[in-house]
Amino acid sequence: MAVALVLVFEGLLPAINPSSWRRLFEQMLQLPDHQIRAFGLASMVAGLVILWVL
Repeated sequence: MAVALVLVFEGLLPAINPSSWRRLFEQMLQLPDHQIRAFGLASMVAGLVILWVL
């Protein structure tokens, strides 16, 4: 069920506004590795906090 929800949320932006999604990824390609890594770690921590609260 959790994987299904992730897929739904991941698919929202490309389904609603594909051009914004494409620009977002073009901008992300310009970021240095440490910023992408920090964003990924922050997302993981946020997910763990949400799981802990539920």
